Amino acid sequence: MTEYLVRFVAGGLIVSIFAILGDMLRPKSFAGLLGAAPSVALATLGIAVVQHGPQYAASASWTMIYGAIALACYSLVVCHLLMRIRLGALPATVLAFVVWLGVAFGLLAGLGGSA
Repeated sequence: MTEYLVRFVAGGLIVSIFAILGDMLRPKSFAGLLGAAPSVALATLGIAVVQHGPQYAASASWTMIYGAIALACYSLVVCHLLMRIRLGALPATVLAFVVWLGVAFGLLAGLGGSA
């Protein structure tokens, strides 16, 4: 039960800090970027350090980086399929999802990290 309380407090505090930072930046679209993912990742890594140690948290952070790289590849493929090839939204996202999984698991297999 303590773990959930720590997650709640740490996550809420970090989300609030990032929300304030996002609110101060222009354009306002940055607020959405800073609102969830970085704050949740930091809270998760903080809890991982406390529970499992810094080595585990370092490994988990690499897998987060791999996921971010894979998401960037996914986004580029979706944009290409939608704008250049004029594919529909559903087929484009399904095809790009395969790319996302391939890049993420390829990085994980090639460079290591936690699974």
